[in-house]
Amino acid sequence: MAESRAALDWIGFKTIIIREFGRIVRIWGQTIVPPAVTATLYFVIFGSLIGRRVGQVGGYDYMQFMAPGIIMMNVIQTSYGNVVSSFFGAKFGKHIEELLVSPLPNWLIVLGYTMGGVLRGVLVGCVVTLISLLFTHLSIMHVPAIITAAFLTSFIFALGGFINALFAKNFDHISWFPTFVLTPLPISEAYFIL
Repeated sequence: MAESRAALDWIGFKTIIIREFGRIVRIWGQTIVPPAVTATLYFVIFGSLIGRRVGQVGGYDYMQFMAPGIIMMNVIQTSYGNVVSSFFGAKFGKHIEELLVSPLPNWLIVLGYTMGGVLRGVLVGCVVTLISLLFTHLSIMHVPAIITAAFLTSFIFALGGFINALFAKNFDHISWFPTFVLTPLPISEAYFIL
């Protein structure tokens, strides 16, 4: 009995992740392209134009210095945005009830949506990393630490997106946190660094 229950839970969890991945791939023009364009603009504007004036930061070229921040900014924003839009869309479309009456435990539903956000965050992080390699050289020293940090950051912000979507009553509520906290975050970091 316990084995069949675990198999059913695994099928439900896998189905949520497959649906989230299908959503990411289906609307790739909204999920993958904007972060790539934003990263390219950051490198062109801040890296090329402002980077020449800044020079080196901590012994690194300015573009090398800002590349990890741009990568993590996109991981954070897309992980958060994927879960908040997907779960709030399910609430708004009234099809979340079908998921809630299924025999799937609530924690697996949360984990499924969160892992969908992690999947998108890591995917976008890889795309932005490839774009950053077109502009600068990245010196990577501790690959397991980088992968762990990217995964945990993506996981935490995906959970934050789930919490926001859970309590949001309308579309304005889901855009408040990204507008006033996530978007100014890199700008405030750059201000304190410079």
